[in-house]
Order: sequence, then structure tokens, then C-alpha cells
Amino acid sequence: MKPRWQRDRMSQARLDDTAEELLGNGFRLGLVAAHDDGADLRVVYLFLAGRPDRRVELECVVPKHEPAVRSLAYLSFPAGRFEREMADLYGIRSVGHPKARRLVRHAHWPEDWHPMRHDASPVPEFDGAGHFPFVTVEGPGVYEIPVGPVHAGLIEPGHFRFSVAGETVLRLKARLWFVHRGVEKLFEGRPPNGAVELAERVSGDTSAGHALAHCLAIEDALGVELPDEVHRLRALLVELERLYNHAADLGALANDVGFGIAHAHTQRIRERLLRLNADVTGHRLLRGALRPGAVAVRALPDVAALQSVAADLAEITELTLRNTVVYDRFAGTAVLHEDDARALGCLGYVARASGVRTDARLEHPTTALPVTEVRAAAGDVLARYTLRRDEFAASTELVRHLTELHYGPTEYAETMPAPGAARSGIGIVEGWRGTIVHRVEIDAGRISRAKIVDPSWFNWPALPVAMADTIVPDFPLANKSFNQSYAGNDL
Repeated sequence: MKPRWQRDRMSQARLDDTAEELLGNGFRLGLVAAHDDGADLRVVYLFLAGRPDRRVELECVVPKHEPAVRSLAYLSFPAGRFEREMADLYGIRSVGHPKARRLVRHAHWPEDWHPMRHDASPVPEFDGAGHFPFVTVEGPGVYEIPVGPVHAGLIEPGHFRFSVAGETVLRLKARLWFVHRGVEKLFEGRPPNGAVELAERVSGDTSAGHALAHCLAIEDALGVELPDEVHRLRALLVELERLYNHAADLGALANDVGFGIAHAHTQRIRERLLRLNADVTGHRLLRGALRPGAVAVRALPDVAALQSVAADLAEITELTLRNTVVYDRFAGTAVLHEDDARALGCLGYVARASGVRTDARLEHPTTALPVTEVRAAAGDVLARYTLRRDEFAASTELVRHLTELHYGPTEYAETMPAPGAARSGIGIVEGWRGTIVHRVEIDAGRISRAKIVDPSWFNWPALPVAMADTIVPDFPLANKSFNQSYAGNDL
């Protein structure tokens, strides 16, 4: 299903006006990508709208001797964060930005080291811990609680600083990028068919989603079109990924309020789903099944077994919500209002639980799918729980439909054309957390730039907003109800 495409290179002044017009007409800012073209720098802004699928790319050239753009933060909160990222990694300043402080680079990073530039020096010596200018909240009885960046268990590093009066959170600041890995840089120089293993590891629990977004971007750049049956097989894998992650989250949320029996049973269900993944693809995390121009499935999922799992999970969630202690802890906790979710650009189940209609399967489809849209309105932990529950049931039905619809071989491989002139491509996938966007540029037969946007990029800022007026003991529960990826953010 071909989207409506528009690409324009323009001056900064015209770009400002065009961006304002697009955002006013229902588009959202999908990504901002900086590029080092040697003599100059270049900034690409991707605006997206769905139903029907529309994509608009605006780009402007930035001279290296004066690397600055006019900030679009006054139009879009996500734009301001993308601009701060560009400043850190490429040294492109955003003129007029209301809060142009570091985002990715922690204070101990050298001031003039921008690692995504081609002329960047090797990794220099870092100068100690540095200092991050947290806003201090003052008033009678106000105190701070620092949490992290090192946490108990297996959680990845992130620092959370609470300003608290009594037990009530007045302000929460999250500081991430402690494990910024330079993943986008690792794509550079790889052949178009030689980077999918890296895409699978952008965020380990979203291997299929990121692999598919990468494949779609490569195929878009090279002009490869695949038949519907291939897109349906690929969609099936992404739904299997949604199932095992939603099941795990439903149990973890119950566990965070002490209902461990539900957690134990959802872990049992998750294990069944992981084994099913291994039967379907040969890998529990669905790796190795997707490549540019190709899909390889060993076997179709057992529909009867999936429906049995769905019935099992439905019973567990019913018992969980019948527990009055669980229900009371979920209801009204960490509310993210619809207006805030829209302003922050939230995606996926976080947005849908606050009443926002968003789903790339319908907005940016590769093939027609009978997707059941699930939304809630309250925006609290309970809404994010019940939305996952209902999406699990809807996803099970979608897998059943895709399995019963499929006929013929379960492996397909298109001969990929040799890259010619410099090309770019976009891949958009509704991963289990929300919309994933990959953009690639291919030049001289190699990937010259890959820009990746995990939905966590958009959703992390919503957690501190939802925590306002929530008590400190509810933070683990609220955080789990969002369950954003550190790795997908710390690229």
C-alpha cells in the first residue's frame, strides 16, 4: 500500500512556515535526523499523518562553519528534544530554543566532542561525574529523593529525582542516556542487506518490530515491493511479539501491588508464548526471520494453543481486577490526561489509554489488516492495564486471522537490486510499545545514515507528567504501567 510522499529542500524560513502548516493540518513530527555530508550538515524533518498514509520530508542545509537552525520547539515539544539531541551529537545549535541544555551528552562529556560528526576525534577521556542542573523545588517541607542510576535487579540505568512534600510528588525529573551506545553510528558503512542483526538489538524485547522497520526502510530506499502474503507473515511476527510482552506486563503490574500469584501465572504464559515463537521462527525472541526483501517462517503458529493461552490470560486478568486492593491501587493512579498525551506526542498503549487514536497498522499500513482498535479514556494505571488486556485478545484474533488466511510457502526472498544513486527510505511499524520509525540513506552501495525512533523516545517525558500529585510508593507501579525501553531511547 503506497503512501503519499512529498520531499522538499528549503530555506529555514520557509521550513518554519511549512512545519507550522503541517502540524496544524494533523501531521505529527515522526523524526528529525541530522546528517554530515562532508562540506555541509543537513537536517531532515519527517512529518507523518495517517488514514490515508501521508509522509512529508523537509530538509535544510546547515553550513559547518555556522551550524545552527531556528528552533521549532515553539511548535512541537518533540521537536525541541530532537533539537537538543542534534546539538549533542552533531553540534547543531537551535536558535531560540527555550531550554537548550544537554540531553544525550552527560556533563562529563567534553563540550566540543560531537560523536556523530565524520571528523569527530576518537573517544576522549571523560572528566569525572560532572553536574546536571536539576531544578530545585523549594517550599515548607519539600525534600528530594534521588533514585538510580544504578538500580536493584536487571533494570537498565536511569536517574529519577523526586521533589516531594510528605509522600506526594511535586515534580519528577528523569535523566536517561547513561548507556548511550552509538547504535546509529554502527549502521554506517554496512551493506543494505547486512544490518538487520543490529536492528534486532536496538531494543531486545522489540526485535521483530525494529527488524521489520529497518527492512521496510531498506526496501523503500531501493524501490522493492513485496506481495501481500509476505507483509501478512511479517505482521504475524510483530503480533507474536506483542503477545508475549503484554502478557509479561500484565503480570508485572499485578506483582507491583503484591499480587504475586498473578505474576507467577503470567510468567508461565509468557514461557508458553516464547516457546511458540521458537517453533515459528527458531528463536524465542523472533530473531532471524526478517531480512530486507525476505521473510522465513518455519511453521505457522498453533491457533488452538494461542486461543487457549488467551482464555487463560483473560481469567488471570479477571481475577486480578476482582481483587479490591489491586483495583484500588490501579484506579486513579498516575493519570496522563489526553491533552498532555497529545502535546507530548505519545504513542502506542500509553497514548491509547489516554484516549488518543494512534496505530501505525492503520495509519501507515503495508497491507490491509483487520485490526481491532482498542482505546481507553482514564489515562491511569488501570487504563494502561485494561488496554493491554484487550489488545492481547485483539492480537490473538489477528494472529488467528493471519494464520488461517495464509496459503503456500512460509519463506520468501526477493532479489534485492544493486544500489545505484543515493537513495533514502522510511520504515514504519506498530511495535508492541507503539510506532517505530526507521529512516536510512544508502550511498555507494552502503548505508550512510540510519535514524531510529523507538516509541519510548516520545513516551518517556510523559511519565514525570503522570507522576505529578502521585505518591512516591506508587512510582514503581506507574513506571511499570508505562514500561518504556531504556535501550530504545539510549541509542
